[in-house]
This record gives sequence, structure tokens and C-alpha cells, in this order.
Amino acid sequence: MMNERARDILAFIRRFQREKGFPPTIREIGTEFQIHSTNGVRYYLDMLEQDGQIARRSKISRGIELTESSAGTGIPILGRVAAGQPNLAEQSFDGAIEPGDLFGDPQGLFALRVRGDSMIEAGVLADDYVIVRSQERAEPGQMIVALVSDEATVKFYRPSADRIELVPANERYEPIVVERGAEFRILGVVKGVIRTLGR
Repeated sequence: MMNERARDILAFIRRFQREKGFPPTIREIGTEFQIHSTNGVRYYLDMLEQDGQIARRSKISRGIELTESSAGTGIPILGRVAAGQPNLAEQSFDGAIEPGDLFGDPQGLFALRVRGDSMIEAGVLADDYVIVRSQERAEPGQMIVALVSDEATVKFYRPSADRIELVPANERYEPIVVERGAEFRILGVVKGVIRTLGR
């Protein structure tokens, strides 16, 4: 199973391959990540190879090859999410976003297109894509995608002893209050926003 450093190295290999047209050497990877031993780099390459992300050819300095599944992986767009009052987030595949170096390895990431203006003071506008790391826990103050009953919304997470507040970033909106015992689930933590200009 890959760890965070292995995912970062995989993202670097992808970027290097995309920009240069050929893969990095073990020494180039070591320089990038300040790993002084070639055996240290090989440890992570072994991990990536066992996970099926790369293949290696021996006795070739640039013998790292991205596998077909690894090279073509993107962040799936699963639908839309409300930035006003909660609306049903439709779970329908709507293309993919290549993450590049913005978010590291796309495993565990998904994208949602924003509707509404309740997060504009946090720089999240209608029709932006929020990039979300799928997880069920969050720290207070993090921007999350939450499921309240069957409706999803993006807000700041503010838990307390007896309730949870989902706080907007627009003074025109009040927090959504989730009382203890109500149906509530964190779908993930927002890691970034992608915006297309000139829409």
C-alpha cells in the first residue's frame, strides 16, 4: 500500500514525464525529494511497482514506465454541490480533471461543481469545481462537503458539544445548524478550487 511520500513521488514522475517526454532517473528523484541514498528511492519505487502504478526495466537509467492505469488517472467529476441551501448532489460521472501537481495523487479525490454564492468570501464561486479528499473526519474550521439527510453542501465545519454548525462565507447567509442525532455525514475535506475564466 502506498504512503504519502510514494504518492508524491508518483506525482513527480507523472509531471516529469509530461514536461520532458521521458521519465526521471533514480538520482533525479532523490534530488527532488532530498533522498540521499539510491536504495531509499528504490524503496518507494518498489512500493509503486507493487501497487501497479509503474513498471521498471533493469539496466536502463530512465527505465521507469507509468502503467496505463496510472498515466491516465484523473479526478472524477461526480456532479454538483450546493453553496446555498443544501441540494441533492447527483452522483453521476461528468468527465475528469487531471490533477497535475495541484493535489498530488488523485486516489481518494473527487470534484464537485458549485451552485450558489454562500462561499464567495472564501473564494468559492458558482460554477467553480471544488476538489475534495474523501474522508469521514475533519478538523474544526476546515471547509468540508457534508451530507445532511440526503442533501450535500459545502461549508466550513464548526462542531460543538451538542450540535454542528455548517458555516457559510457570505454574510447574507446564516449557518446551517445540525442538532446532535440528526442525519449527518462528512463526505470529504475541500483541498482546492478550480475555476474556468471567461465563462
